[in-house]
Amino acid sequence: MLNVGVIGLGDISHIHLPVIEKHPEARLRAVCDIDESLESIVPGAAFYTDYEKMLEEEALDCVHICLPHHLHYPVTKACAEKGVHIFLEKPLARNAEEGILMVQLENEYPEIKMCVSLQNRLNETFIQLKKLVESGDYGKVMGIKGLVTWFRPRAYYERKPWRGIMEKAGGGVMINQAIHTLDLIQLIGGEIDTMRGSIDNLFDYGVEVEDTATANIQFKNGATGLFFATVTNAVNSSVEFQVILEKGKLTIKDNILTAADDSGRKVKIVEDEALPGEKFYYGASHSKLINQFYECILNGTGNYIGLNDAQTSMEMISAIRKSSQIKKVINLEVYR
Repeated sequence: MLNVGVIGLGDISHIHLPVIEKHPEARLRAVCDIDESLESIVPGAAFYTDYEKMLEEEALDCVHICLPHHLHYPVTKACAEKGVHIFLEKPLARNAEEGILMVQLENEYPEIKMCVSLQNRLNETFIQLKKLVESGDYGKVMGIKGLVTWFRPRAYYERKPWRGIMEKAGGGVMINQAIHTLDLIQLIGGEIDTMRGSIDNLFDYGVEVEDTATANIQFKNGATGLFFATVTNAVNSSVEFQVILEKGKLTIKDNILTAADDSGRKVKIVEDEALPGEKFYYGASHSKLINQFYECILNGTGNYIGLNDAQTSMEMISAIRKSSQIKKVINLEVYR
């Protein structure tokens, strides 16, 4: 039996909590949040307002960290020092430099399993897309396109002011909404050579973080990537992820994977499972990743997304930001 704790009871914790409670070999022992009014959310668990006190007093096997980004490193470090396995909500860190510190923690505590929630890797549409790319049936990858066109109102930042503060959030649309798309781009494209990007604020919300970002990505294998993300759209449109190959195109849109050959004929391959009652973009893969992680802890079998596995997306975000600042191409080797 796994004794589980959750640190942070904000929006994303409501995806984690039901998965923990439904797992037959997990028991939610304790939760922590600085907002005392949230104590009633999980009546069967001990409630704390101090995560260090929780780690000291509770015999926990695994902790879910669902906190603002600037707290990821110190809380991950505290959990590792107590010998507790860690399931960390994205992002890994606020930038590539802090990501290096996180990876160093993972290396320093090899006995502690640390997983980052980049769960879109487990979407069935992406799994099947990756298999088709790797099969070679469509030839080599020529290009990859990732588009995220969502909407976030002023109230999004007013309700949780840390989201608009660079020191706390580490960024805006890239790190909060589009990090999953960047992650999938690099998984298909392989090792990145250079990036050139631009960020901006199209809405005048008075926040420090970007609401729009675009980038050109050059992969070492010769493929080209196009990334565009914004939260200034009229609505939350479906994310579009497309791989252009020598003999056709593979596209994920509206949670459906389609394949098109040279003639343009489209075939539906698979559709992602939706999570009832939740935002469409959450999908159902949080539960898959959490369950896989628990399996690794309990039985030593299966795979999970380690901290080192999540570092490339941090490098991409930092490269786009730096490129926008200096108006030059950035070689990702500078972060390694």
